[in-house]
Amino acid sequence: MTVSATSSATTAATTTSSSSSTSSSSTLTSTEFMSLLVSELQNQDPLNATSTTDLVNQLTSYANFTSQQSINSSLTSLSSSFSSLVTLNSVNYIGHTVEAKTDTSTLSNGSATFGYSLSSAASDVSITVKDSSGNTVYTGTGTGNAGSNSFTWDGKNSSGTQLTDGGQYTISVTATDSAGNSVLNYTTVTGTVTGIDTSTSTPSLTVNGVSVSAANIIGVTS
Repeated sequence: MTVSATSSATTAATTTSSSSSTSSSSTLTSTEFMSLLVSELQNQDPLNATSTTDLVNQLTSYANFTSQQSINSSLTSLSSSFSSLVTLNSVNYIGHTVEAKTDTSTLSNGSATFGYSLSSAASDVSITVKDSSGNTVYTGTGTGNAGSNSFTWDGKNSSGTQLTDGGQYTISVTATDSAGNSVLNYTTVTGTVTGIDTSTSTPSLTVNGVSVSAANIIGVTS
């Protein structure tokens, strides 16, 4: 049944609306909702009152609105606590040697060590190393054992020239079985964690001078 409000109800609603528009929040607060509901009950037409069903639906909407606000507040608090916990755990990695899923490492002391995981034995493994500009500086082959494999690049390009320490290099591995199917799972680097960056929602660690997501750490060796 439709509610017919008097002029005083209209005035109350207008006053509430004006108050809401000047509020710093763009959403209807629980106080504002209750004010509107009370005004409606006070000013409805006695000969055409709000039906019981309509009133129950409005009260249910209010209850759901309040519950949703409480849930949103709890989720925000939980998210903040979880982020703090992840950051705290990430700090514990500093100074430790870790293995992480990534494909980039920094040339240090004339070499860079990478790893790669194979789902099964490979009959052909090709390895390519590129510099930060995407130029290929090395091509060769690697071992094809099922599971973990390691590759250490001596820092020399295809012409045999020793490259300068400090540059970042990316490894690309192609591994196939006897049927020509790819068996590569992922590539890794191993190095000491020297720093942590918490400016994003997922903290990142500095490993061998390269930023690595904390979520990609798969092992701690020391």
